[in-house]
Amino acid sequence: MKILQVVPYFSPAWAYGGTPKVAFGLAKALARAGHEVEVFTTDAFDGRRRNPWGGDKVDVEGMKVSYFRNLSNKLAFDHRLFLSPGVVWAARRELKRFDVIHLHEYRTLQNFIVSHYAKKYRIPYVLSAHGSLPRFSRKRGSKKIFDLVFGRRILEDAAGLVAIREEEAQQYKLMGANAQKIRIVPNGLDVGLFQNLPEKGRFKKEFGLQDRRIILFLGRINVIKGLDFLVRAFNQVQKELEDVVLVLAGPDDGYKRTLLKLIEKLNLTDKVIFVDFLEEERKLSAYVDAEVLVYPSLHEVFGLVPFEAAMCGTPVLVTESSGCAGVFKKIGVDNLVRYGDVVGLERKIVNVLSHLDPKREDVQKIRKYVVDNLNWSVIVEKMVNVYQEVVEER
Repeated sequence: MKILQVVPYFSPAWAYGGTPKVAFGLAKALARAGHEVEVFTTDAFDGRRRNPWGGDKVDVEGMKVSYFRNLSNKLAFDHRLFLSPGVVWAARRELKRFDVIHLHEYRTLQNFIVSHYAKKYRIPYVLSAHGSLPRFSRKRGSKKIFDLVFGRRILEDAAGLVAIREEEAQQYKLMGANAQKIRIVPNGLDVGLFQNLPEKGRFKKEFGLQDRRIILFLGRINVIKGLDFLVRAFNQVQKELEDVVLVLAGPDDGYKRTLLKLIEKLNLTDKVIFVDFLEEERKLSAYVDAEVLVYPSLHEVFGLVPFEAAMCGTPVLVTESSGCAGVFKKIGVDNLVRYGDVVGLERKIVNVLSHLDPKREDVQKIRKYVVDNLNWSVIVEKMVNVYQEVVEER
């Protein structure tokens, strides 16, 4: 099967969210399964100059990836506009070659352009929103305008809609999507990455934390991630346990300045460490050396970070509003806390740090779930079934 993946940003731009990582994992797994895979993307968050019209086509682990210049990279007010005129020419020239198209994320101009030509050439496409459907407080007005002008057509013309879990399926329905088109396929993980983990102590040595116990957050420094909630809980933890440090690892996505003010107000400057984006090896080192990973999001449609941490043997705590919370309830892992419950999160963190051995049992449950249900070899079969359905219906 000839499959085109359309994603606003891609490898090596891992830093600003899980979408490029999930799209990369899926494309790689499809190529391994013998399918002919190509990717249309932009150079957003990449930093390298690209040909604005033709797209720089590169071979990446068995897939052909066309990188188009994102003209909004330099726009301070919104680098996520993903203005890439080269996609127009590529869509007009090349879409006819594919059996099926997979659009990633929802509100992007690439999706509108490709969906328009896919309909014109009668090529079925499926959409994975990756949690981007709800209109949260940030830029609600512009999102509503996009939905009215472009979004409705993208959803109506899609041959299939992929939801990560049931909650996202309901979000599609609230947007007016046809329920008959929705299929639930969770995100996947490359289980092989966790077979040879870095030596313990490497991350702590790099940052001079050999005598500290690490409470780790990994992800974008964004208001929706609940980091103010985590900092307030950590403030209580460090009053009880003197050898702890909070490590916030990830790129600033517009919230770091506000967070720094809170940290300074609570006199935590010497106990909170910011680490910019970690590439794969250093990220694994951070997981391995952390005593606990906390995922305090206000909302997260799924969230792979807690699963990754557990695959490294690290206990995790997540908010009930995180997408992975449903999985943890299902498999009997008691690691949930209500968002905003500072005292509750503090007690959970102290409990984990005081009773690490029992918590390792929860880690083993999560690891088994990942291997059995989230391994890309399992997920890719489900996704191919979706592709085959829409192709046959055409």
